[in-house]
Amino acid sequence: MDLQKEIRRTSPDYVLYAPESIASTGRTSNQHILVFDGPDGNLCAVWTQSTLEKATDLHIAFAKSGDGGRTWSAPMTIAGPGGGKGMACWGFPMVSKSGRIYVLHNRHIGVNDMFTHTTGLMEGTYSDDGGTTWSEGQTIARPRTRWDNPDPAIPGNWIVWQRPNRLSNGKYYVGYTHWVSPSAPRQGPWKISSVVEFMRFENLDDDPEPADLKISWHAHDEKALQLDVLGHSGVPVIQEPSIVTLPDGRLFCVCRTGTGNPWYVISDDVGDTWSEPCVLRQSDHHLPLRNPVSPCPLYRVGEKEYVFFFHNHDGRFGGWGPSDTVYIRRPIWMCRALFRPNAKQPLSFSEPRFFYDDDGVRILQTNAMYSSLSIGSEGTIVWYPDRKFFLLGRKIARDVLDEMIVPE
Repeated sequence: MDLQKEIRRTSPDYVLYAPESIASTGRTSNQHILVFDGPDGNLCAVWTQSTLEKATDLHIAFAKSGDGGRTWSAPMTIAGPGGGKGMACWGFPMVSKSGRIYVLHNRHIGVNDMFTHTTGLMEGTYSDDGGTTWSEGQTIARPRTRWDNPDPAIPGNWIVWQRPNRLSNGKYYVGYTHWVSPSAPRQGPWKISSVVEFMRFENLDDDPEPADLKISWHAHDEKALQLDVLGHSGVPVIQEPSIVTLPDGRLFCVCRTGTGNPWYVISDDVGDTWSEPCVLRQSDHHLPLRNPVSPCPLYRVGEKEYVFFFHNHDGRFGGWGPSDTVYIRRPIWMCRALFRPNAKQPLSFSEPRFFYDDDGVRILQTNAMYSSLSIGSEGTIVWYPDRKFFLLGRKIARDVLDEMIVPE
């Protein structure tokens, strides 16, 4: 395979990381890329790296850029030595006011429940020198819920997939998928597959050791966001919350589901409580947007302006069906969204605009938009894992957004 040809297939403007070959080096699977502003003015990135997505050498990689994302340092492993027990994945960053970088992640302990790469403890590490050196990992307590295995020796199944946001109260806040253990008691008429919960970090700016982080839990346990609508798998699925702040202070959160549509919820109290889920529409007066069980991130790019990435189909694509997730997570489309303060759904979306496609050409894995967004000296950049192999960036130009008309 010509990797130089493949790296250009999605027309990137930036290359964060590209493996030199498809040989099994432990660095050929690259996904869940979260780019963030470092404490020293550099861009930083953390991602999950391994030989393949579900291999036993999963680890957290870190890199930084001093020129706005044009060039990047070689990846440094900061958690997860590999070899099965101890592997680490789904890291997410936060920077305290003093400049300490925390990266929290899922740490596997050699016990499987739902999936190998979701069953694990919460662990954290930190750097006080901009990412040059990192502390040893420490376990962070997570309360057990009705969604976990009744055996306390088996960790929960959870994934944080987007970067936490600082909210109006100054605290970092993030949502996460909580997969329901196959051994958990049935909650309702169907066996629920996953729920969405949230956590707020109360003392991170005091620079505590990771084990001493104080976390408050919201929409938690019996109050978790649930969907009582059967998807293509025959079980209710709601996952991968993507949160933005609205100009009036409310929080707006979009989740992927198995219904063929994204759904959304709203919080009026800075994330303490959330509304009941509703299908995401183009606007109050337009049809629902369509997306299979695949990442659909939403990002704020201006005071009242947002961008949304999704697949623009319900899972029936190219002869495949909703359960064929290896083949249907393409292409990627983008909508511009604007705040409509008097609408029931406070964000209205433009007609979709094509963003990129891998043309169905696989490298080692399939595509998935486990992405992030940065706004800096180079402008607005979406960072994405092309086929979970290349880590790339695409600019979103101002004139492109201005051409995308949003209905009233």
